[in-house]
Amino acid sequence: MFKARLLTSIILAPLALYAVFELPVLPFALLLDLVLLLAAWEWANLSGYQPTTERLVYVVVTALGLAGAHWLQSVLSMPLPLGVVLLFWLVALIWVVRFPATCGWSRRWQRALVGWLVLLPCWFALVELKSLPQAELWLLCLLLLVWGADVGAYVAGKGFGRNKLAPKVSPGKTREGLWGGLVTCAAVGLGFSVWLELSALSCVLLMLLAICTGFMSVLGDLFESMLKRERGIKDSSRILPGHGGILDRIDSLTAAAPFFVFWLYFLPV
Repeated sequence: MFKARLLTSIILAPLALYAVFELPVLPFALLLDLVLLLAAWEWANLSGYQPTTERLVYVVVTALGLAGAHWLQSVLSMPLPLGVVLLFWLVALIWVVRFPATCGWSRRWQRALVGWLVLLPCWFALVELKSLPQAELWLLCLLLLVWGADVGAYVAGKGFGRNKLAPKVSPGKTREGLWGGLVTCAAVGLGFSVWLELSALSCVLLMLLAICTGFMSVLGDLFESMLKRERGIKDSSRILPGHGGILDRIDSLTAAAPFFVFWLYFLPV
């Protein structure tokens, strides 16, 4: 399992970095279309739609949503829509904290709707970030925050983990792991602040954004774990050896990206 996971990571990481640094905005957006349509196929199953026909219908409707997103991205100012999406993630936090005594997503159509609230804003956020000045720099920062939150949590959890973070949702995660991930994100924020030669105030603000983005990354992971636990499955699919499915790889990013891009607009950098 570890060898398969490592090999998949060795292949995926360079591909992600190539997309960040080499692809223009439109090919980058089209690549995201493909990734999110694969994720939609998995989300249909996560929602409880198992027959192939039902899952294809969900993917087709998602494709129509992405087509609309291409048009809206060119005419809308992103901060306001992304700010509205953050209200959804506040509700998602409440669902995760109160699980299993929660409702609002228990029916198939509700989970299907939630899928669009998770996937489409992630597309908007990443394409918007790719369109900004110094896009590659900020995309790299976002990816390092998501990866840092994951790796830092794993290392700290293995070494010091004692207290469960959300045992009814994801028994393997610990509070010590969470703190390890957030410290790693703070270090990433500090590193980028030094690299950009930011003022003391901007440095503090970027580090706060990094820490909060790390927390949102964890929330995205926990939210998908909650839905998988409710659905009774371990992985969203087996498309990525050692990693599970597309959703298992981008769940953290779906929450972290809209949050990061929204607040980046107000950061004096």
